[in-house]
Amino acid sequence: MSDNTKTIKGRTGDWEIVMGLEIHAQVASKAKLFSGAAVGFGAGPNEQVSLVDAGFPGMLPTLNKHCVEQAVKTGLGLRAQINRRSQFDRKNYFYPDLPTGYQISQLYYPIVGEGVVEVEAEDGSFFNVGIERLHLEQDAGKLIHDLSPTESYVDLNRAGTALMEIVSRPDLRTPDEAVAYVKKIRTILIYLGTCDGDMEKGNLRADVNVSVCRAGNYDKFKETGDFSYLGTRCEIKNVNSFRFISQAIQYEARRQIEILEDGGSITQETRLYDPTAGETRSMRSKEEAQDYRYFPDPDLLPLDLEEAWIAEIKASLPELPDDKRKRLMADYGLSQYDAIVLISEQAKADYFEAAAKGRDAKLVSNWVTNEVSARLGAEGKDFSQNPLPAAHVAQLVELIETNVISSKIAKEVFDHVWNGEGSPAEVVEKHGLKQVTDTGAIERAVDEIIAANPDKTAAVAEKPQAIGWFVGQVMKATGGKANPAAVNDILKAKLGL
Repeated sequence: MSDNTKTIKGRTGDWEIVMGLEIHAQVASKAKLFSGAAVGFGAGPNEQVSLVDAGFPGMLPTLNKHCVEQAVKTGLGLRAQINRRSQFDRKNYFYPDLPTGYQISQLYYPIVGEGVVEVEAEDGSFFNVGIERLHLEQDAGKLIHDLSPTESYVDLNRAGTALMEIVSRPDLRTPDEAVAYVKKIRTILIYLGTCDGDMEKGNLRADVNVSVCRAGNYDKFKETGDFSYLGTRCEIKNVNSFRFISQAIQYEARRQIEILEDGGSITQETRLYDPTAGETRSMRSKEEAQDYRYFPDPDLLPLDLEEAWIAEIKASLPELPDDKRKRLMADYGLSQYDAIVLISEQAKADYFEAAAKGRDAKLVSNWVTNEVSARLGAEGKDFSQNPLPAAHVAQLVELIETNVISSKIAKEVFDHVWNGEGSPAEVVEKHGLKQVTDTGAIERAVDEIIAANPDKTAAVAEKPQAIGWFVGQVMKATGGKANPAAVNDILKAKLGL
């Protein structure tokens, strides 16, 4: 199965794959959702735990207003309905890393309702993914099993950390679409500053719901809204990288098709993806799943938001990726592809704009997305850690535009600049890299080469493309500094072409 086809060939005919995703994003906040305990990565075990997080008797949760604001901001960024009234519920289950015996979440009345996200596909086209809801909930702690052969350890630092769960509609049809959707959500969250999107630290992870149905049934589902046209879905929990999302979907779709084609049926269950084995494994069956006995949390009042406060948050929103892409295309005449590459990181787009003022925007975009990105990638950095001032890229492009250096020499100049030898102008001066535009000097070099190679000069008359050899010789004679356009013009005149 390729990553971007909507139908998969089976032994007994074609199948379609259907997915909905639940993205768990850790809210960017200094404190937890219902306690004042600190949130941060890298603290020692159980160093960031309050009595509320540890589930001590008589401890009451206090809602963190900043986390609510972050959820509203995210809902607005997803072009979704902000619910003026929402409510917190208790989801009851026993697990050693959940000291209270329940998780505070939002089942019946979430803070954010329906929305829509426009996603760019690999081929430059766009597709929409419906958002069903976004709700706030607290994270559980972490069990550590590999410190002792006989005991498990509990670290409650994560317990009570605020999470936003963003639930999509079953609008995703290929592994590529699923990955593009998660990337888009991650970009929006980073632009908004509501989640740092760090998947390695587990601050953004996805549960992927996968089902398969016979070709044509998805369209029937879309027409009727009748879920019976879709297959039974399995949920793959906590997938934390783009590559694993794609691999887990491909494996799971194939697994379901094989069972169905052998006359079996799919059991609705929760599965885990094992990246080492490249397969999904059963974790627990949904049929046997306990009843969570949801009920409104008696310690927390329903959450009523004022319209004026929502309007205030809306007014404070930064420029979002879709708006920035359209503006870069309109203001700088960039292609859609270039604009999409630039907006993929907020810092990259800002860097481009700082360098592009008054310069050839396409040229600046090429330098930012190719050379600068490649160097940062090689050093494992992103644009927010970029050591090269945007003014240096602007100056480099200016030197190319004004014919002081050629595009080829610019790469050499860039190497020196990246290695900390000063600005492009200083490097050109220091290494004597100015382009030779003095036609007299170029003519002298051309005359010498023509005089020294009479046989080649004669051959050019019959084979005009042989002029390339002469261009190469002149460039060599001038240390690569001759203006290529001038070299071509002078050679054509002297060789009678």
